[in-house]
Amino acid sequence: MRYWRAFPALLALATGCAVPLEDETPADEGISTREASVTWKPCTDTARLLRDIRSGAPGSEPEGLVRGEDGLFFTADDGVNGRELWVSSGTGGAGTFLVKDIRPGLDSSEPNELTVVGSRVFFTADDGVHGRELWVSDGTAAGTRLVKDIHASPLELGPSDLVEFNGRVYFAADDGVNGRELWVSDGTAAGTFLLEDLYPGGDIFEPDEPGRSSPRRMTRTPNAFYFVANVGRDVKLWRSVGVPGATPVFEAVEDNVVFSMTPVGNERVFFLVDNDEGEASLWVTRGTMGSTRELRFFRGVYPHDLTALNGKLYFSAGRARSDVEGEPEGEELWVSDGTTRGTRVLEDIHPGPGDSRPGALKVMNRRLFFAADDGVRGRELWVSDGTAGGTRLFKELEPGAPGSSPTELAAIQGTLFFSAETAGKGREAWVSDGTPRGTRALTELVPGPTGSSPSGFIRSGWDVFFSADDGAHGRELWALPFRPEDRCR
Repeated sequence: MRYWRAFPALLALATGCAVPLEDETPADEGISTREASVTWKPCTDTARLLRDIRSGAPGSEPEGLVRGEDGLFFTADDGVNGRELWVSSGTGGAGTFLVKDIRPGLDSSEPNELTVVGSRVFFTADDGVHGRELWVSDGTAAGTRLVKDIHASPLELGPSDLVEFNGRVYFAADDGVNGRELWVSDGTAAGTFLLEDLYPGGDIFEPDEPGRSSPRRMTRTPNAFYFVANVGRDVKLWRSVGVPGATPVFEAVEDNVVFSMTPVGNERVFFLVDNDEGEASLWVTRGTMGSTRELRFFRGVYPHDLTALNGKLYFSAGRARSDVEGEPEGEELWVSDGTTRGTRVLEDIHPGPGDSRPGALKVMNRRLFFAADDGVRGRELWVSDGTAGGTRLFKELEPGAPGSSPTELAAIQGTLFFSAETAGKGREAWVSDGTPRGTRALTELVPGPTGSSPSGFIRSGWDVFFSADDGAHGRELWALPFRPEDRCR
């Protein structure tokens, strides 16, 4: 392996304090300790359109919403400058604006993979000159710039798989010399460099080309980050602490695919391996090859919506390949404590061969909220405390089949935001304080049965942002005042 020479500087960085990663949705950043300890609530049930960025249908179609220190970053297309980087402070008009037209004119720079690191956001974009490269922004035009032209060819794929770790951004990139490998950046050209060449030398399939490990699926824990990378025909799961010397913790056989890495607690990481035969196996590791073990095989519907709660993993999956008698045949809610014996169906919500199809799993106040269909009430909102006896229908929002089909669940400071569809109102935004009685629809953005189809709920400052289509402005950015209850005055 070829390592970056300034190893001591990165070692000091990697041994710094890491932010703990909780098993459930952590308190939002950017609020004081006092604000985090009090009850938050929507100050009104009526959201407001922040700005009609692009008049008429289809609207500006905001995407990639992420919370920065001083506002919400997102991408949008105003019909004049193409899809570019925007920011909003939660106020309309001048408070929601285009940060910079990176690719001047109608063509779009298509900012992608917005990743917040401290007070800045890193992303990839194509300015029409350098091809897709790494960019950084502090929310101002002057502070939005190309970090480094890593590959001279504008046709190269460009950086991808960005992840924040210890105040830096790590990513995959190809400099035209070493192949696609692991890079790191502090936001300066000098501080952007190849961290590690995991596949040095020539490619076994194309000897005249450099080896390409192609790091991907970056996933961070409090003390490290994990990623998948190839060395020749071997597909490996790696662990890195942000310095040269990443270590493999799992090696898959050829043609297998490693995906869906999910941290649980401080160091355990669950992941899936597709064996290319219509089956996927669930694995767990504690960060070493010796601690990595297979838990269960699944056929048909692979495990999905992997979610951590109270030191365990919860997920939706079809039938496991096993000799365990009495296991449900349909797609149901599963739990794993990291052992084979402790990886089991939590509750057969739709008894028999039918599927309850749990989805949109989200943790709030140490409980798991999700959508499921018990075969009687249609697809509705359910809740679980992690036990079979504590898994139940939370509230039937739309009596009868097919149900309200809740989606877009987001837990924000003790309030659950989601989208649901009901007769006469269509798909609109809902909120819940975690009790059936405190669950209600927000004011319709489209009166009548059409619905505004809200999505992407996220808090920044004292607002919850989301995109929606009110039928008049197309899909645009909306905000709902959301504050500590003593500040809603």
